[in-house]
Amino acid sequence: MSAPVFRRILLKLSGEALIGTQGFGIDPAMAARIAGEVDEVRKLGVQIGIVVGGGNFIRGVAASESGIDRVVADQMGMLATVINGLALQDALEKLGCHTRVTTAIEIREVAEPFIRRRSVRHLEKGRVVIFAAGTGSPYFSTDTAAALRAIEIKADVILKATKVDGVYDADPQKVSEAKMFSRINYLDVLSRRLKVMDTTAISMCMDNSVQIIIFNLNVPGNLKRVVLGEKIGSLVSR
Repeated sequence: MSAPVFRRILLKLSGEALIGTQGFGIDPAMAARIAGEVDEVRKLGVQIGIVVGGGNFIRGVAASESGIDRVVADQMGMLATVINGLALQDALEKLGCHTRVTTAIEIREVAEPFIRRRSVRHLEKGRVVIFAAGTGSPYFSTDTAAALRAIEIKADVILKATKVDGVYDADPQKVSEAKMFSRINYLDVLSRRLKVMDTTAISMCMDNSVQIIIFNLNVPGNLKRVVLGEKIGSLVSR
């Protein structure tokens, strides 16, 4: 297909996606590659919102298990997503792609606060909008933030970028016979406890009929293929 099948997408990136060949933090080359793929899709006329995690710096749950108060740990994780959002913005704007970083917690000196109508207007003007700082509340993952923002901006689909080809019935990196689902419904994801997104995010998508496509970001060009309607990855829907 030569025309995109989605008008507006919510791309969910993990913080680890930005690590690249490094063991921690942000690899500028990886940020540039992801930005290039996003900009290529934008040029097709697709409106793009992005939610990025912060696991390349800190994970709230892991930090709380090491002794940090859970609320404080989650707030640290939110700030990590802001760092990643700014890195993506820099990489995108170097390509001439107008980008806005919005945050669920106010940091006006570096990003604008999230206001739904303003964010939608940015999208309508062809700007990429990066939603940082999660939901702004502790105990909620960036998966849940992605589901929430997708619903708020009325995205056609959530595209979750991972390091595997789709949804499997077992960890394909540990079980060689693991079976991949080309499509699966929300209830099966929940009942099988498949690690697609956390249960809150899946439940929100199910209640609001938001489709999720899980695909491998490590294969160059996969994002564009998904947007053009190729059968890439796994579809989670009704």
